[in-house]
Amino acid sequence: MADLITGIQQIGIGVVNAEEAFKWYNKTFNMNIPLFDDVAEAKLMVKYTGGNIRQRRAIMALNIAGGGGAEIWESKRPLPIPCPFEPAFGDIGIYAAKIKCQSLGEFAHQNNLKVSPGPDGKPVVWMFDPYRNPLQIVEDDSWFKPKTSNTGGVFGAVIGVSDIEKALPLYRDGLGLEEVVYDKTGTFEDIDNTEIYRRVLLRKKEAATGAFTRLIGNTEIELVQALDRTPKVIMEGRTWGDLGFIHLCFDTLDMDTLGARLNTLGHPFTVDSANSFDMGEAAGRFTYIEDPDGTLLEFVETHKVPVLKKLGWYIDLKKRGTHKKLPNWMIGALGIGKEGVSKPK
Repeated sequence: MADLITGIQQIGIGVVNAEEAFKWYNKTFNMNIPLFDDVAEAKLMVKYTGGNIRQRRAIMALNIAGGGGAEIWESKRPLPIPCPFEPAFGDIGIYAAKIKCQSLGEFAHQNNLKVSPGPDGKPVVWMFDPYRNPLQIVEDDSWFKPKTSNTGGVFGAVIGVSDIEKALPLYRDGLGLEEVVYDKTGTFEDIDNTEIYRRVLLRKKEAATGAFTRLIGNTEIELVQALDRTPKVIMEGRTWGDLGFIHLCFDTLDMDTLGARLNTLGHPFTVDSANSFDMGEAAGRFTYIEDPDGTLLEFVETHKVPVLKKLGWYIDLKKRGTHKKLPNWMIGALGIGKEGVSKPK
């Protein structure tokens, strides 16, 4: 299957204070590159904001070691609404962000966290950010600059679904996550409860093409189906931009071809910026679809990205082409001017 998706570009995280959240993700995971910091109105998303135009501040936090970013999203008008309950493993929607790590034992020791065996026997660490968003930290072998940080960025998510068989055609076939790492049903030590779940981990190895493939690396999505209870819907009664995980975004190389593929699977674009959407310091075409349970998945075909903002240097991918890999030195330049560095011991 041709690569239409490179991997995870970012996960959207609704917070009350974007600057505070950026500092925490910087300190904890070395996501110290604010690729863009933009205040604007989300006019194209009114389908998912109850008809209201949200004014928001968005900061894209990256880690040059490798992986996708955290799009830290602060709704300024209207104010964001929290989930009325604490989401549980298996609830419908984006439950957790997956963060990549080189030495999980070292990270766990430094942060006084427990290491448990995952469904495949490999070590897993679970933790919360300050806003009670679950984070799953796992080891990965795809890195751009491994010497800069023990941890990397976002390379996937844990997503609760009502029926894994209905979700698989989209995530496995539509998004190209073709490797089934495990498909297990039972109770699991890493989540520390006695309920029965079906868990399917899908993986896509580092793409062969794409401007940012060396930085993005591998991609993993775990689909979870609760079998002992009726799961709650994490975003029920709330809208895009409220608190918590609001979307999962994929770096896309050919939006039109991807749209045709997803349409045949019954998941047409529900939002489409059509041409190039300007985010101040970055630009591109973005689209959204819903998975079978209504969870929002975003796709971005990047057209412009800042490298040295102070010098006005931007990469124009519409001219260069989205499939051609950027040279390492150019990707590395994204890290110039970052907000602090914490190297591994």
